[in-house]
Amino acid sequence: MRTRHTVTVGDARSLPLPDDSVELVVTSPPYPMVEMWDEAFGALDDRVAPALDRGDGDAAFDAMHDVLDDAWDEVARVLVDGGIACVNVGDATRTLDSFELYPNHERVVRAFRERGFDQLPGVLWRKPTNSAAKFMGSGTLPPNAYVTLEHEHVLVFRNGRRRSFPPGDDDRYGAAYFWEERNEWFSDLWTDIRGKRQALDGDARERSAAFPLELPFRLINMYSAYGDTVLDPFWGTGTTTTAAMVAGRHSVGVERLPDLVDAFREHTDEVPGLSTAIQSERLDDHRAFVDARREDGDTPGYDATYYDFPVVTKTERDIRLYAVDDVEPTPDGYVADHTRLEQ
Repeated sequence: MRTRHTVTVGDARSLPLPDDSVELVVTSPPYPMVEMWDEAFGALDDRVAPALDRGDGDAAFDAMHDVLDDAWDEVARVLVDGGIACVNVGDATRTLDSFELYPNHERVVRAFRERGFDQLPGVLWRKPTNSAAKFMGSGTLPPNAYVTLEHEHVLVFRNGRRRSFPPGDDDRYGAAYFWEERNEWFSDLWTDIRGKRQALDGDARERSAAFPLELPFRLINMYSAYGDTVLDPFWGTGTTTTAAMVAGRHSVGVERLPDLVDAFREHTDEVPGLSTAIQSERLDDHRAFVDARREDGDTPGYDATYYDFPVVTKTERDIRLYAVDDVEPTPDGYVADHTRLEQ
């Protein structure tokens, strides 16, 4: 299997894609009212800096989200009917005139609903905390302390009605996930993501606020099939592209900063090993799950077609996991060659 991955230096508000050309969007945009993004938003809307200077947080918040709204227009244009958009976003706290919470997730929900999307149940995922001293405000004295934001939202939207597939579609059934993965992934609270597999470190990662690889990897497996194309219009360090390579999907990324795009090229030789480790771990975890079930006298009742273990449901029987053999650069991105993992 071969997948193609296009990476373009450009603007999320003008995507270099035709209408109805991607099946899934997985992205984490800049978060309005988080100080590290002030300059970026200010360069795109001349209302932002004056609003911040005069301490008008509401005006700055609205102007920043107006910038994102133009990107959501493009997402609506390029996403196929029935396609899914997953937006990872955190709320922000900021002291301008006074300390205040800015509810980014609520504003993004409103933007997508106004564009005709159906909101689906999403996920809260808890980020690792960096310090035991997590309180803000007056610390241990009531009533002026504030809780710390330790979670972000994965908002999930569908563009119209559910996608339809031909009966027994090979790409869809091959991309099945295991029964026990379904039970873990399709929970609305994720507490086990720690970001250990983020390949790109250093200054570039700090400037992109990259999310951990496990996050887009799960979402890609949950909401796309083999042969689908995954778009990240706020590409950053390319975490979504890496996850798409590992998951065996095509991808498109758009990023404003050329140095981030260039930095990704230095790490593509790590993808084959990363891919093999992640997909092999999925197989090993399933075998451990089966062994535990057998010890309880409850062996799953269906034999997998391509592997030497049983599975719980009929829809898992044709599951196929692929590892990346090689990633080669192309004029507009990369191609990745994949081989199905054997027994």
